[in-house]
Amino acid sequence: MTGVLDGFGTIAVLIALGWLLAHLGVLDQAGRKTLSLLAFYVASPALLLTVLQDADLARVFSLNLVVSVAAVAATAAGTGVWIVAARLRGRRDPERPGPGLGEGVVATLCSSYVNAGNLGIPIAAYVLGDAALVAPILLVQVLVLQPTALALLDIAVAGRKVSFAQVASRPLKNPLTIASAAGVVIAVTQVRLPIVLADPIELVGGMAVPAMLLAYGVSLRLGPLPGRGVPAGELWTAVGLKVLAQPVAAYLVGRAVGLDEASLFAVTVLSALPTAQNVFIIASRYDRGVLLARDAIFVSTILTVPAVAGAALLLG
Repeated sequence: MTGVLDGFGTIAVLIALGWLLAHLGVLDQAGRKTLSLLAFYVASPALLLTVLQDADLARVFSLNLVVSVAAVAATAAGTGVWIVAARLRGRRDPERPGPGLGEGVVATLCSSYVNAGNLGIPIAAYVLGDAALVAPILLVQVLVLQPTALALLDIAVAGRKVSFAQVASRPLKNPLTIASAAGVVIAVTQVRLPIVLADPIELVGGMAVPAMLLAYGVSLRLGPLPGRGVPAGELWTAVGLKVLAQPVAAYLVGRAVGLDEASLFAVTVLSALPTAQNVFIIASRYDRGVLLARDAIFVSTILTVPAVAGAALLLG
C-alpha cells in the first residue's frame, strides 16, 4: 500500500500548490487555460511518446489487453445507457435536455479513462511489482479511446455537419494521437531518436503531469466547490461506473478468459484507478463538461483509495 499512498500524496501536493497559487493571485483562469493548453498541445504528447517508445509490445498485446478493452467497453456502454435515458427524460422536461454530444463524450471519459500515467505507473511498480503492467490499459486509452473521443469532440464543437473524410483525418491532426502512434512505431522498429531530439522531448514531457495538476488545483479554487457544479446524479453515475463497475467488469472478464491470479489482480487494481487528470485537460480544451470532469476526478480519486485497498485485500 506504500506505493498507493505515495502516488496519491504526490498528486495531492501538486493540486494543493495549484489551489494556493490561485488563492494568492499568482494564477487566474487565464493562467489555468494556458497551463491546460500547454499540457494538451505540447507536454502530454511528449510524455506519451517517451512512455510508449519503451513499451514491451509482446506484453502489451496479451490477454490483459483484451480484459482492459472489455472493462472500458462495459463502462462506456453503461454511460451510453445513462445518456440515452437522460435524453429521453429531456424530451419530457425541456428544462433538463440531457447531455449533448460533447458532454456525453466527456462523461464517457470520466467513467472509463483511468489515471494510468501518474498514478498507474507508481501503483503498478510498487503495488503490483512491475511498471510494465500498466502498458495495456495505457495503450487502449491513448490509441483507441482518446482518438475516438477527440474526433467526436471535434465534431461537437464544429457546429456543422462534418464529412467522413474530415472525421477520419482528425486523429492525424491531433498531437496526442500523433505522439502515441509515433511512440508505438519507435517501439516496433526499435529505431531510437537522436539524443538532440530525445532529451528535449523527455524534458518537455516532464511538464505534463505538473501542468495538469496545477491547472486542476486552480480550477478547484476559482470554480464552484466540488459537487456543486453538476447534478449529483450525473456525477455519481460517472464515479460509480469508474470506481466500481470498471474493476468489477475487469475481474469478471479476466476470470472468464482464464487470467492467472497475478494478472487478474493487476487488471482489477488498475481498472479501479480514478478518472485521469487529462480528461479535465481535454474537457477544458473543448469547453465541454469541464465541471463534470473536474468533480469526477476529485471524487473518484478519493474513493479509489478504499477501492484499490479492497482489491488488494481480496485478491492480493
